[in-house]
Amino acid sequence: MSERVAVLMSGGVDSGVAALLLKEQGYDVIGLTMLNWSAEVCQKAAEVARFLGISHHVVDLRAEFKRQVIDYFCRTYEEGLTPNPCVVCNEFVKFGLMLEQAWDVGCRWVATGHYARVELDETTGRHLLKKGVDPKKDQSYFLYRLKQNQLCRLLFPLGNMTKQETKSIAAKYGLPVAKAEESQEVCFIEGDYRQFLAAKGVKGVPGPIRDQEGNVLGTHQGLISYTVGQRRGLGLRAGRPFYVIDLDTRNNTLVVGEEKELYRQELLATDNNFIPFESLTEPLMVEAKIRYTAPLAQARLTPVSGGIKVEFVHPQRAVTRGQSVVYYQGDVVVGGGIIA
Repeated sequence: MSERVAVLMSGGVDSGVAALLLKEQGYDVIGLTMLNWSAEVCQKAAEVARFLGISHHVVDLRAEFKRQVIDYFCRTYEEGLTPNPCVVCNEFVKFGLMLEQAWDVGCRWVATGHYARVELDETTGRHLLKKGVDPKKDQSYFLYRLKQNQLCRLLFPLGNMTKQETKSIAAKYGLPVAKAEESQEVCFIEGDYRQFLAAKGVKGVPGPIRDQEGNVLGTHQGLISYTVGQRRGLGLRAGRPFYVIDLDTRNNTLVVGEEKELYRQELLATDNNFIPFESLTEPLMVEAKIRYTAPLAQARLTPVSGGIKVEFVHPQRAVTRGQSVVYYQGDVVVGGGIIA
């Protein structure tokens, strides 16, 4: 009897090809789709499932998604931080609640179209998370919070493939979503995130824009409209470019400065999760990313009171509170934490 696997189908080409490949490999495949925001996703996923000849089930998680992801998104902006909703969704919803749903319908495995890999370390008995082989599509950054009890049940069929190979397979088999566009970065936001926040009752209060010396240079329209490193949209006529250096929520002040003032040599990461081992007890050299699009940079991790001190060999530009810093050694995801 073949092993049963639930493919978390988003209605896109990646999850569709993942389901196709697993079916070709002999798995008993079913499709599960999370209804979290748009019912259109469920309809597209159902179409792909019908094409593949597999059963498809919709799991209504709108209430849980609102509580775990959307409320977090709004609250984080209110606190003057920049959130990463995909990381939170992966930990608590996609590979939390949906993993439970898959178990309830008799699935030993759960698969997605993520470009990442999971491997068992025979020496330690721990499951490792590794980068996808396609450097342009690697999504391991968003998965660093996954625990051993999650990783041990995951299959990532696209981890050893490039995006182009995925598209070619979709076209070869005539998948209904073969020519679908890439999904938007944040699934529940279309257009300007500030309009979304305003609709949820999160509205900015105007306040002063000051430089590092405390001089008032102008007025901001609410701290939720800005993020560290931002240059455009400040409304300053100073004859030289200014960048957002910090969001001072206590004084409702936007702090700006020159580009050179954006660079930081170190940061404190809290709420850390480690994958190859349970916790960090001594200094460790890694490569770290301070955001998904940032290049890897050499850094030293040191356990300190309150979290992990991350010291970079070279200063990093626009270190942003609320974002995730993720640690790597080669292809292996060591772990990560929240920039505090």
